[in-house]
This record gives sequence, structure tokens and C-alpha cells, in this order.
Amino acid sequence: MKKKLIASLIVGLAGIFNLSTANAQILSVREQARVIDENLADRFDNHLAKMMDDAGMDMWVIVSREYNEDPVLKTMLPAEWLNARRRTILVFYRHPQKNTVERLAVARYDFGANIKAAWDTQKFPDQWDALLDIISQRNPKKIGINTSSHFAHADGLDHTEFQELMEKLPLAMKSRVTSAEPLAIRWLETRTPREMQFYPQLINVTHKIIAEGFSEKVITPGITTSEDVVWWFRQKIRDLGYDTWFHPTVDIQRPDPKTDGAERSFASKPKADVIQPGDLIHVDIGISYLRLNTDIQQHAYILRPGETEVPANIQLAFSKANRLQDILTSHFKEGRTGNQILAGALQQAKKENINGSIYSHPIGYHGHAAGPAIGMWDNQGVVSGTGDQHLRKNTAYSIELNASSVIPEWSKAIRIMLEEDAFFDGNTVRYINGRQKQIYPIPRPSNFNQ
Repeated sequence: MKKKLIASLIVGLAGIFNLSTANAQILSVREQARVIDENLADRFDNHLAKMMDDAGMDMWVIVSREYNEDPVLKTMLPAEWLNARRRTILVFYRHPQKNTVERLAVARYDFGANIKAAWDTQKFPDQWDALLDIISQRNPKKIGINTSSHFAHADGLDHTEFQELMEKLPLAMKSRVTSAEPLAIRWLETRTPREMQFYPQLINVTHKIIAEGFSEKVITPGITTSEDVVWWFRQKIRDLGYDTWFHPTVDIQRPDPKTDGAERSFASKPKADVIQPGDLIHVDIGISYLRLNTDIQQHAYILRPGETEVPANIQLAFSKANRLQDILTSHFKEGRTGNQILAGALQQAKKENINGSIYSHPIGYHGHAAGPAIGMWDNQGVVSGTGDQHLRKNTAYSIELNASSVIPEWSKAIRIMLEEDAFFDGNTVRYINGRQKQIYPIPRPSNFNQ
């Protein structure tokens, strides 16, 4: 019965998301909560055990206080909990004989159906004593805590909580405490089959929002500014009932030698300006829903009077960026590090005379998520720590990069900046909801087919 309910809900989600953005409806807050809690149950019941085995961790202790939540704990909260409550402690124990994962909450409030309440306040008035009783009874080989030098996502145990925990632990147990970074990364980066049922719809919505924003419905050349479009995107996302994990950006490249082109630093906010015919515009946008995130970058071109399509050299430059995407994803091999993938892709791009830069990252519970970093926009060499992470199957990535090309009629180079979300199944990479292959012309000719 439960499987049928989940299946029908997924079908319903697909139908909802496939509507045009003008008429899109999202699940009610109550239905969203049900999806979130069922998704958590699936992850706990069907995936956490293997994650713990792969990480070699038989106990995972997550400690967090209200309004200073551990990033991992935030992804585990019941949908009805918007924050932790007072001090919240979660314990996961991989039982070797029963082949199960025991899930316990040492918390003053009921933690919901997925994690069992495990604090008898009458027997243990001190919360730390309740935790120590759980640990001593199970006698784990390792006690994983969320500390990490390289991943903020896995470094959620604050200094005070760490000190109090270590002061309470007996000497024999202290030596078993270790970083849970490998387990935290696996929890955050793994995209389950159930999540991949509704993730495509979220990315589809992002694409449709961009298509509408990059059209004559929103942009009137000579009047509309890039900042107007930024705020249109922000408002549209909110009006549809989604949220965004970063403020969108819209920037302009044009023939004027005084304006920024391929040389603009990503550390500087793009300058707001009136959008004019002949401009190449670019958006970076991402939305959040059901605890998942998207991250997309696409382009549009403002047709000049008499033009019916994007100039050939600009579309050719775009095609080179598409080719760079292909080169990068062809180097995705399970077990390779982010640094190895980056080096191989850049070497091949150079052979094909593509002037490219790659800065791709995992995506999922966070926009810039845990897992192997594949370059940084300001580091095209070895990325220490995060770039040393190995590529694992059932993970999602924002394929983010740019390719610079000289446009002869502009007497300058432009930079095509692309970002599309993709899934790696261990063998192949597929774009979760396709990718942009042609620049959006504005206004849109009737024969345009994206």
C-alpha cells in the first residue's frame, strides 16, 4: 500500500511540474512535508547502512543546538522541524549481529517517526549522561563526529559541544572518536532512486523560468536593465512558491570595448546596465524545493533590427562551450579524483583548441554540495582536499565551466558560461533535464526550437 502511495505521489509530482511556469502549482506545504519525511525514511531504511559500511563507521553521533544547526542534521530533521530544539543529539549505530542501523534521538522533544526517542529524563537528567549510556551499552569500535578540515558540510560540531562531549567521554572511549567526514559526505552526496524521480521536475522548472525571463515577455531592449531581470527572476521564484539559495545574477557582454568581456573577474558583481540590441546576456540561477537545489547558467542574445537569428560566430562560440561540457563528462570515471578529472579534461580541451576553464561541483542538499570539487574558477590546478575526493556513483553535479572565444566583428573575446545539472550513475553522465544547446534569441522567432 505504501509503495502504491509513493508511486502515485511521484506521478502527481511529474504532472504538476510539467505545467508551464505561468500555471505551475507546487505541492501544498503539508504534501511537501509528507514527501520530505517519506524520502528521509527511504534514505534511513534503504541506504544509510551501506553508507556506514563504505565509510567504515559503526557509530555516528551528531550534536547540534537550536539556530546553530549542523548542516548534516538539517537534512535529517523531520519536515515539521524547521530547526533543532535546544540541544539535539542523533545517534546511528550499525548493529553487526542484527545487520541493522539503530536510529536514536537524545532530544527533549519527539523527533518524529524516522528516529526513535531515546532520552529517559527521569533516569538521566543530564543529556550527556543519556548519550554516554547509549554509547557504553553498544561499545562501538569507532565514534564518528562531524569534524572536517576541507568540508564545511561535514564540520558541523561546534567547539563548545566538542569540548563537552570529550570531557564526558571516559578515557577508553576518547581514542575511538574520529572524523565522520567520509560518512557525512556519502550521506549528503548520494542521490537515491526516489530523489531522482522528482529532481528532474525541479530542474525542468528552473529551465522554464529562465526561458520566460529570457524572452520579450520580460525584456524590452532599450528599457529593461539587467538588474530588472535579476529581480524578476527572484520574484518569479518566490511567486511560484519556491525559494532560491543564492541571489541570481544577470550580466551583459557587448561589442563596446569599454564593457567587460571574457576578462571579468567572478569576484566582482556584474555591473547593471540597460539591455540593448546586440547584447549577449547570461544568467546564473538556482532554486530550492523538497530540500534539493538546482544551479543553472544559460545565455540569450538580443536581436538587432533585421536579424532573425543569433550571429554565427556567437553561436559557434556557444558550441565550443557545449563541446567542453562533453569533454568534461567523458572524463567522469568512478574512483577518479576531482583533480584527475579536471587535469584530463583541460588537457583534452587544449588539444582541441578550446580556451576553457572548469569549476564544477556536486549538487543536492546544498547548492555547492559535499563531494569532489572539479576545479575552481580561481584555481585550474590542484584543488587540495575537496579536489582529492573520489568520484562515486549515484551522485549529482553542476557541470559548470566557460569557454572563451574571439568574435572577429566584436574585436574582442567573449566568454560562454554554462552550468547544467547532471547525474552520474557509475558508468555514464546524463543531464537530468537536458541542457541548453542554442542561445535564446530575443524576441523569439516563431521557428525557434530549443
